[in-house]
Formats: sequence, C-alpha cells, structure tokens
Amino acid sequence: MLHLLRRKPQFIFYLRPLFSLTYSTTTSSQLTPSKFPEYEMPTVTWGAIQGKKERLVSRVIITDYLKQLGIDVPDELAAVELPSSVDVMRERVEFLQRLGLTIDDLNSYPLLLACSVRKNIIPVLSYLEKLGIPRSSLGDFIRRYPHCLHASVVVELVPVVRFLRGLDVERSDIPYVLQKYPELLGFKPEGTMSTSVGYLVSIGVGPRDIGPMVTQFPQLLGMRVGTIIKPFVDYFISLGLPKGILTRMLEKRPYLLAFDLEEVIKPNVEILASFGIRKELIPSVIAQFPLIIGLPLKAKLSTQQYFFSLKMKMDPDGFARVVEKLPQIISLKQNLILKPVEFLRARGIQDDDVAKMVVKCPQLLLTRIELMKNSFYFFKSEIKKPIQELYDFPEYFTYSLESRIKPRYARVTEKGLNCSLDWLLNCSDQRFEERLRGVYIEEEVAGPFFVMGGKLEMPNNQFVSDGEEEDSDDEVLYRRTVSL
Repeated sequence: MLHLLRRKPQFIFYLRPLFSLTYSTTTSSQLTPSKFPEYEMPTVTWGAIQGKKERLVSRVIITDYLKQLGIDVPDELAAVELPSSVDVMRERVEFLQRLGLTIDDLNSYPLLLACSVRKNIIPVLSYLEKLGIPRSSLGDFIRRYPHCLHASVVVELVPVVRFLRGLDVERSDIPYVLQKYPELLGFKPEGTMSTSVGYLVSIGVGPRDIGPMVTQFPQLLGMRVGTIIKPFVDYFISLGLPKGILTRMLEKRPYLLAFDLEEVIKPNVEILASFGIRKELIPSVIAQFPLIIGLPLKAKLSTQQYFFSLKMKMDPDGFARVVEKLPQIISLKQNLILKPVEFLRARGIQDDDVAKMVVKCPQLLLTRIELMKNSFYFFKSEIKKPIQELYDFPEYFTYSLESRIKPRYARVTEKGLNCSLDWLLNCSDQRFEERLRGVYIEEEVAGPFFVMGGKLEMPNNQFVSDGEEEDSDDEVLYRRTVSL
C-alpha cells in the first residue's frame, strides 16, 4: 500500500489537457528561478505516511530550510498542514519564485507556502491565463492578491467572471478588470457586488452603463452601499445637485466614489465657499468639473487666485465668478492662461478691461490664439464696430469664424441690419432665423441695441481643451493612482 501511495498518480495525465501543462521529470536543482518555463507538475508529489513523531521531525527540517532562505516561519503556519517532505516544499518555493515572487513576498504572505502546486497554484494560474491575463503579469497578480491561490476555480472564481459578463463587461475587458482589482475574485456575486449594482440602478444609473462603469472602476463592486455609496449620493443631493446629473457623473466617472466623503469631499465643499463661491452655485461647479471634489483644492485655488491677481489685477470676487463659470480653470496651466491675456493686451485692451472680459467669459482663456487672431482681424476689417463691442461681448472669440460668424454676418449685411455681436451670435440657428424675420433691431443712433437672450453655444474646436470631455492633468494622474 505504501509503495502505491509513493507512485506518481496517473490522474495528472488527465489534467494536462485542461490546464495546458507539461509533465516533466526535471529535478528541482535543475530549475532556474529567473526563468519562467511552461507549468510543470512537481516531481515529488507524495510523501510517506508519517506518524506524529515523523511529522514533527519533517516540520523541523522544513522550517530550517525556510529559515535558510530567509523566510520567517510565523505562527500562521503552525496550524497549517505542510508537506511531509522538504523536497516538496523546495519545489513549491522554486515554483513561486519562477512566477516572480520574492522572499519578501513570501514573508508578507507566508500562507502561500501552504498552497499545493498541483491542487491550488496550477489550476488557478491556468484559469487566469485562460481568461487572458498575460503569463508575465501573473506574478504581480498573485503578489497583489495572494488569497486567490486558496480559491476553487469552479466554486469561487468562475461565478465571479460569469457575474461580470452578466453586467455586460466585455469578454476582452475581463483581464483588465481583474488586474485592476484582483480582490474581486474574493467577493461572492450574491453579496456586496449585487447590492452595489442594485443600488446604483435604483438611483437612476442605466443598467447598460454598469458594465462600462465596472470596466473603468471595478472597485465600485467592492464598495458597501450603506457606508460608502449611499452616503456619497445623499450628501450631493443635500447640496442641491439633481439626482439625474449625479447619476450621469457617476456613469462617466465612477472613480469619484473613491474620494473619502468626510476627509476629502466635505472639506473641499467648505473650501469652495471660503473662496467666495456662492453656496447655490456649488452644485453647478461640481457638475461642470466633478474632479474638483477630490483635488488638493485649497492649494490650487490659492495658487490660481494669486496668479489672477498678479497677472490680471483681478480681485478675489472676480476670481470667484470665474471659478463659478469655469471651475476647470483651477487646473489650467498658467502659461496657457497668459497667452489669450497677452493677445488682448497686444490689441490695446487695458488690464482692467481684460479682467472684466475674463470674468464675463472665462472660456476666453481656453481659446486658441490663432483662432482669436483670425476672429479679431475679421472684426476689425469687416465688422468695423467700436472695440467696446468686444468688451461687452467677449464671447465673440469663442465662436467659430467660418461656421457661425461669417455666415451670420453675411446674412445681416445682406438685409442691411445693424445689430450687436450678442444679438448676432448668442442664439441657435433657428432663433437667428426668427430674429431675421422679426423687428428686433433699433437703429444704432436711436439708442442701445435690444439684446435677445439665448444660450451661449461654443464649438469645441475653438478651445485648447474642452474641460468636461477632455481629462485634465489632475484627472489623468488620479486615474493612474487608482489603477495601481
């Protein structure tokens, strides 16, 4: 009977097609830790049946071997069954080293030494590789989440992957999601993950948006509703942010949930108020630039406020109005801000007037200089109105010269109409046609122009960056941090 137990079990040949393994008779001394060959079944798979005394002797020998490698044998291993042979432990350690794990990694999570190469490590690694995780990344994956080697592929890992697919996470994105948040493999689908998804859908997040949200920020599946997600939602609703806008924010930037409510978000809202942002406009500021809730806000606001005061003679109240209209300004590079300012100054516009124009239309600071030059040339050579018109309507520079300014100016010139820049540009095409058909314009000599209201429409291609659609340097940096 003892002779049979010592034989290599035949069932390993049936496992080989499933896990793409190659059986090898290479001895442990021939293995090179720096090389990562095909998965190999251990050459020593069975130990002798031992009595209590023999087991104690084997444990002492194994412990001495591990200590020679620099591995401290902690109390956690005292209650764990170790191999009956030091040869088995040696192959186990060398297999883990070939994955890329170090002695420090084994000291950080010594229970790895209790994982059988045959029963635990190879099945899990083979499944992860089958999902699409590159073999070269498996060592880092295990280092970040070593607990997965204790899991059953069929009972624990497969259900998590099926759950992700059920959320419409693309099959090709599964490796990315798991590498970004390996801890997902430790959750049960019917627990925290299902609760988080159910709550997000209940507040208005589109079911079809859950998959892209999870792909971008899989950590949300590990967040508890009662302690993280719901307090986050309740707080922003209490500020006055409409639920529909909040859910759109989360659909597009789910990583906002990673900001600590008490330590980061609430203090940042108080900082906005302390810099003169009106309380009723704070929800609008957050909706325009959601990342503002997690930035080192006091430092950024202080730096930009000083810069605006120094370079544009803008007072704190004017700076607050700029932030209300364009909160992305706090992360805009100062050399970019100066270019439009210097362009306006070069056209003879005084500092006070430049500051007023920026307060009225902060988007000026995002406008490309070459486009400002063309628009200004057209204003001086064709429109030929007093430059005061630009002071009153600096938004002129944010409209496309070719697609809006020239065609509309040609229409009003054809009709012999005299109108303000605001009347000409600050409306939709439909409203503009209605204006052309109506009696809305008084002669310039008769008094001030009648200015029709309308939503300012600014083409994206006019600007250095869109602010809402383009990611700022701060946002890119934060997203990289979250993915680590």
